[in-house]
This record gives sequence, structure tokens and C-alpha cells, in this order.
Amino acid sequence: MRQISKLTRVAVGVASLALAATACGGTSSDSGSDTETKDDLGLAIAYDIGGKGDQSFNDAAYAGLQKAQKEFGYKTDDVEPTEGETDADKEQRLSSLAKQGYNPVIGVGFAYGPAMEAVAKKYPKTTFGIVDSVVEGDNVASLVFAEEQASYLAGVAAAKATKTNTVGFVGGVDIPLIHKFEAGYKQGVQDTSGGKVKVIPQYLTQTAEEGGFSSPDKGKAAAEGQIEKKADVIYQAAGLSGQGVIEAAAKAKVWAIGVDSDQYQQAALASYKSYILTSALKDVGGAVYSLAKSVEDGKPLTGTQTFDLKVDGVGLAETNPEFGKIAGLSDAVAKAKGEIIDGTIKVKTE
Repeated sequence: MRQISKLTRVAVGVASLALAATACGGTSSDSGSDTETKDDLGLAIAYDIGGKGDQSFNDAAYAGLQKAQKEFGYKTDDVEPTEGETDADKEQRLSSLAKQGYNPVIGVGFAYGPAMEAVAKKYPKTTFGIVDSVVEGDNVASLVFAEEQASYLAGVAAAKATKTNTVGFVGGVDIPLIHKFEAGYKQGVQDTSGGKVKVIPQYLTQTAEEGGFSSPDKGKAAAEGQIEKKADVIYQAAGLSGQGVIEAAAKAKVWAIGVDSDQYQQAALASYKSYILTSALKDVGGAVYSLAKSVEDGKPLTGTQTFDLKVDGVGLAETNPEFGKIAGLSDAVAKAKGEIIDGTIKVKTE
């Protein structure tokens, strides 16, 4: 069995780094292998659906890139997805970055799985990383997260904050990854309320191609429907679509719970921040930076790297001052976090 390197501990706060500078670098067509690379360049990332500016998943990855760029002083690149792209398009994108000499090359999102598997074999001297999926390969690091644990804490917060005993969950796409968010959230709500609080779940689309992660209008409509059913706390795991959920919650003056990044602190959501109770954090930026650092140190991470509560790879934001004003909320979250870490609470993934 291949030896798997240990992940260095990183703070969830990486995801809140300022997104100020613009990464540089170009693209080119691909043919060939590692032997054709000319320059020893730095980290490159290929974005998931929604791209940069989603104030969530992709922006967290970009924050990790920015930290690596600043610390290591090398050239980086970040590449946007295209509308309706195929696995072949993703494969060409990853191949182009590897051919130019970027190392590591990271695909942000499970959709890069098939492309990553193919490209990693062609460029064995390049370290690849994939977020939210497991791809086998001697030169691949699979960066996965215990989303269900952070979601459980979000459920604890929702159960403590609700006044109607009805809360909502909006998932971007009906897939196993997002089921983890829903499962943890529901369990946290039910354990905290003794089953007294109802959870209304809704998925925006069946496939990512239908816009479940990239359509704020769909998120807004879903949240409005849940609010009509008396939901006064809504947790969204929907990428860019989540901005619509937050907008609808703020308009109705009910609580929204953000995801991946601390959305209370995102500039693009500033007009809604008073109604963002908390966010379930997922340290995508920390994972991106850690892989870049391992390559820079000459000890590339490979295999499955899991970010959970024990390594601060996931968590719950407490930056909104209102979070600490809700009776029993902070204590309940702290207690649940400790019990998840010590194994007293086993969080479901489906």
C-alpha cells in the first residue's frame, strides 16, 4: 500500500484572505508529457461551476492560491470553467496547465474527477490535486472534507435560533456530496431540539449542468418557498446559487446560514450580512495552500487527505455579533464540536 503523507494543520481562516490581486499566466493547447515543460512555475487552479466571485467555494480556493503566491513568490494561474463544458474540455485545461510547467495543478470540484484521472497519468512528474473527490494516482492528492460535521454544527445553530420551529435546507444539486450537508444539518437540528424542529429540504436541480450551483434566481425562489412555509432559518449548500438564498432571507428578515467561506465577511454580500447568522466553514483555501506548500518543500502530498473538525478543516463561523446573543447557542455549538471530535457524536453522511 502506498504511504500517504500527513496533512499539515491549517486554520479555517485561510478562506477569508482578501481576494485582491489578479493571478497571471496563460493557457496553451496540449500534446505530450512532462518532458516538454520548460519553466518551473507554481500553483495553478481550475475553477468549478460558478467560477471566481461566488463568495464561497471557488473564492476560498483562490484565497489559498493568493496565499501561496505571496509566500512563495512564484507565478500562478487560475482558469475559469466554460458554459456546458465536457470532460474533454476539463482534461484539456488541466493538461495545458501541466504542460506549461505549473505544479501543483488543482481541479476545484468533484466534476474534475474523470479528467484528473486521465491527465495525471500523462504528467507523472506533476503533482495534481482534486477538491471534493477521490482520484487514485501516485501523483494525485484527493482533498476531501467532513462537510457533515460542519453542517451538524449549523443544525445546532439553526435549532437554537428558530422561533417558528421550522428551518430550511437548500442544496444546489441532488448528489451524494450535497447529501452530506443535508444529513449533518438535519441530525444537528433534531439532536438539539429533541425532534421538535421541522427541516424542509429542497434541491435546485438534479444535475450541475442545469445550473444548481450557478443560478442565484433558483436559490432565491427556493428560499422564498421555504419562508412561505414558515422557515425562519435557511442553510444553503448551493455555491453561487446560495447568494439568492441569502438575498431572500434578508428580504424576509429571517436567518440565512452560509457555506464554505465565512459569508458574513464577504464584501459582495455586505448588504445582507445582518441576516447571515453563521456559515459552515470548509477550508478549501487551506487545502489548496497545504498542497502547494508540500510541493514547494519537496514532499508532495498524495493520497486521500481528509479535513475534519480535528484539524480545523471544517468549522462554524461566529463573526456575526448576533451569534453570541442567542441564548445557549455558543455553548451548544462548543459542546457539539467537542463531542464530534471525541467520537461521542457520530455524524451521518446520508
